[in-house]
Amino acid sequence: MAVAPRVAARALALAVTVVLLAAPAAGNSEGDALFALRRSLSDPDNVLESWDPTLVNPCTWFHITCNQENRVTRLDLGNSNLSGHLVPELGKLEHLQYLELYKNNIQGTIPAELGNLKSLISLDLYNNNISGIIPPTLGKLKALVFLQLNNNQLTGPIPRELVGISSLKVIDVSKNNLCGTIPTSGPFEHIPLNNFENSPRLEVEVITGLPARPARPEIFRAWALKKSPLVGPGQEKRPDQKNRAGPGNF
Repeated sequence: MAVAPRVAARALALAVTVVLLAAPAAGNSEGDALFALRRSLSDPDNVLESWDPTLVNPCTWFHITCNQENRVTRLDLGNSNLSGHLVPELGKLEHLQYLELYKNNIQGTIPAELGNLKSLISLDLYNNNISGIIPPTLGKLKALVFLQLNNNQLTGPIPRELVGISSLKVIDVSKNNLCGTIPTSGPFEHIPLNNFENSPRLEVEVITGLPARPARPEIFRAWALKKSPLVGPGQEKRPDQKNRAGPGNF
């Protein structure tokens, strides 16, 4: 009889359909993550108008760039008059290389889930109103080259986990409310001190046995005159004395 083969074929077709429906679509999951961001943002200039979650993937949306496999690699929304907050779903964009959200009015905190963006090269969140800490999970971003978080309301210390990112070339956390000491090893060894300025509670470690010093030049000069054994009362350091206080002198 032909009934058994037909039943078996229908059962197989049903099983295949169930598997296909259960399997997550990469494009849709990335679209879902980006649409979660859209829902969290106020967009008075309608720059996100093309972000349609019913499309197969977000690669046709404005301000989104994808690779040949239709995976999201860039999110370019700098200077777009956006407000609102970041969402943890951004951590699902595993092929993302550039996250550009600078010069907006984004508030809230930096999601710890951004540490899952293993392909990230540039994280530009400067000139917003972001608060909270710099997540230590950012230390997992081993491809990161640019980390620009300046001109926000960030608090807490600079995570020591960032020292392990050998690819980092640009770090700017100036004009925040950070505290503690600035790391002096790894990529921080070559970062200019003005990339840490205007955080009054942030200090620089020196290697001469002197205490940590504030990261603002004008404060350090006044502090050094009072505290440093290398400077006598009422005397400024001469140019030939500057190297005695270790690297990063003013």
